[in-house]
Amino acid sequence: MSSQQKQSATRAAGTPAVPEPTGPRPARLSAAAALTAVEGLALAALGAYMLIMGLAGSPDSAQQAEMGGLTVLALAVLPLVAARGLWLRRRWSRGPSLITQIVALPVAWTLVNGGGALIAAGVGLAVAALVVLVLLVNPTATEALGIGPRETP
Repeated sequence: MSSQQKQSATRAAGTPAVPEPTGPRPARLSAAAALTAVEGLALAALGAYMLIMGLAGSPDSAQQAEMGGLTVLALAVLPLVAARGLWLRRRWSRGPSLITQIVALPVAWTLVNGGGALIAAGVGLAVAALVVLVLLVNPTATEALGIGPRETP
């Protein structure tokens, strides 16, 4: 089914057609996608590390370490999928990315309060989350995703 046929079928169903984004991807949106992907990859690496240490290491509770690793791996899926959506300029991807950043802020605070090397990790996470939040609420990014006020004919 061609793009034009899909739009006709959508209009026939009574749902307004959403135009595909055109033009180059704004740098702000590319940066938001890249930072969101880095956060997802960091979560995936942490989950894999926890899982491997649960299997090969000597944790207090192997079952707890393995379940924690699997949970963190599952949580890594959201920012990775959101990053891909942002890169492809899908309007649905903004919500999951915003949620990821909002959830990252209390995690960053907890890391900063942990002391030691965790302070640097917490500050880095907080900075990344705030930067992505600012980038995603920017009018350039929202327009590129097809979100925001539209002119009605």
